Amino acid sequence: MSAEPVGRSGARRPQHLDLDALIDDRSTHTLVCCGSGGVGKTTTAAALALRAAARGRRVVVLTIDPARRLAQSMGLEELDNEPRVVPGTESDSGGELQAMMLDMRRTFDEMVAGHATPDRAQAIFDNPFYQTISTSFSGTQEYMAMEKLGQLAATGRWDLIIVDTPPSRSALDFLDAPQRLSSFLDGRMIRLLSAPARAGGSALRKLVGSTFNLFAKAVSTILGGQLLSDASAFVQAFDTLFGGFQERATATYQLLRAPGTAFVVVASPEPDALREASYFVERLGAERMPLAGLVLNRTHPVHATLSGARAREGAEALEAARGDATTAAVLRLHADRVETAERERRVLARFTRAHPGVPIVDVPAMATDVHDLDGLRAIGELLTS
Repeated sequence: MSAEPVGRSGARRPQHLDLDALIDDRSTHTLVCCGSGGVGKTTTAAALALRAAARGRRVVVLTIDPARRLAQSMGLEELDNEPRVVPGTESDSGGELQAMMLDMRRTFDEMVAGHATPDRAQAIFDNPFYQTISTSFSGTQEYMAMEKLGQLAATGRWDLIIVDTPPSRSALDFLDAPQRLSSFLDGRMIRLLSAPARAGGSALRKLVGSTFNLFAKAVSTILGGQLLSDASAFVQAFDTLFGGFQERATATYQLLRAPGTAFVVVASPEPDALREASYFVERLGAERMPLAGLVLNRTHPVHATLSGARAREGAEALEAARGDATTAAVLRLHADRVETAERERRVLARFTRAHPGVPIVDVPAMATDVHDLDGLRAIGELLTS
């Protein structure tokens, strides 16, 4: 094996992240794109999905981004909670691409319907407390993204599932979500709210009922009687589903650690984005989850050998001699680009010093936003060049 390349500073350059090799590997069944918001994570996921389909994979991409521009770039009017074939993505090698956008409430409804009788499911759907937690409980979006991943994997319809995870302010929310929801469902207050339903004989029901009444009297002064009543009715109707939810939360977590799953962390060359990417890398390592590498998006590489300082000197000399103003302006633009590239290298160097073993691919910034399949194909070329 050849030695790793060494830069002029003496620091070893990071290994190149070969995304074509990753998506061509038939043992890769799940690819999870994660990172903070605004770094191009959704576009990266869509571009990789399109490229994988072109290379013969049957792919579904699950996005969390509600922006219509992604659907339009795929030639679709809109995306919803069911996979849709993306026109024009079929390949001679048998590949195809389907896309969908997570509907958090519908996914939660599907979970309930899959674990309850129709009457009990309807009682849960109608409960105001359920209507609140199914759309706004902390971690619900992250958990439902992984629940939908489990549903897609169970069908066996696709040989590659690409997930665009929710952007989160904390890099740990996505990994914590299954355990957080499971802990919530097994928490002390939930057990107290469900106690009347769990009581067996009449004597036990009487004892539990009196205990619950004392608990309800104390809590209702804080939460309000109606909210407590809704919560109690919801939890008692929901009680028989707890075990199934916890099992699914555990299965979801194990799926993320299983062979065939790979995580790609996406970041921009900015301190905050790379700091969050660093947290992701560390957490994935701590949880023994398979990290493929880092996509450094929207970089500004410099291909000319002229330094920024020399470019500025040349621009000043031209202006002093009243020479070509256009050339002077171009030289200044080049100097600005060099300074930007140097700043990005310094920021990335801090990341690579902390995580020297993480493969990286950098993707140059495009002049325009992606608005069609050709734009996604161009991003795919940049991701794999």
